[in-house]
Amino acid sequence: MAFTQNGSLKKHQLAHTGFKPFSCDQCGKTFTQSGSLKKHQLIHTGLKAFSCDQCGKAFTENGHLKRHKLIHTGLKPFSCDQCGKSFTENGNLKKHQLIHTGLKPFSCDLCGKSFTHSNSLKEHQLIHTTDKPFTCDLCGKSFTHSKSLKDHLLIHTGIKSFVCGQCGKAFTQSKNLKEHQLIHTGIKPFSCDQCGKSFTRRRNLKKHHLLHIGVKPFTCDQCGKSFSCMSSLKEHQAIHTGVN
Repeated sequence: MAFTQNGSLKKHQLAHTGFKPFSCDQCGKTFTQSGSLKKHQLIHTGLKAFSCDQCGKAFTENGHLKRHKLIHTGLKPFSCDQCGKSFTENGNLKKHQLIHTGLKPFSCDLCGKSFTHSNSLKEHQLIHTTDKPFTCDLCGKSFTHSKSLKDHLLIHTGIKSFVCGQCGKAFTQSKNLKEHQLIHTGIKPFSCDQCGKSFTRRRNLKKHHLLHIGVKPFTCDQCGKSFSCMSSLKEHQAIHTGVN
């Protein structure tokens, strides 16, 4: 790497020594250059002076704004040399590359499950709490993960963009399409550990488990008879309506 000024070279050389003489008086984070410290301190002020002229999102640093603007161009200049997947930011490429190493350095201290990324661990840890911080403002349903909320919101749009190539049935969520496609393969990966019965969908296995434990949460509001699954209740209710 070449420098036009001796001062710039000296600043750069500090990076190789590990010496970070500039310290943030609010959080203690240290930096090799005073300019980097000044940029960092904007985080504590909450000031976001650099705004995107396309979507309005604001940033504390101009460099972050420039990286963000790549999203609007569709350019993904950082490519993985192992699988070819491309990213708008180098940081996201580096995170992705951990997948190929097989390393999972972030472990849950409650169940021991390990993850490649720290944010995946944080999302997982919500499972162990009763907190569901992501709430749908249309129906009030709450979720443990932000992605689950995003998937759920598609239901309200009515858009079914995931289409089965074999029968044409469409779904709002990709996971529902994947589950449906198992019907065409005949594969039933979800097996009951009590009787061995297998199912194409996890939720059907969960419903089936209710039979073994005797839980009948679905009750007829006309005669009080209870059932382990909603479909059985609906079949029963036809008796009261006279519908065959």
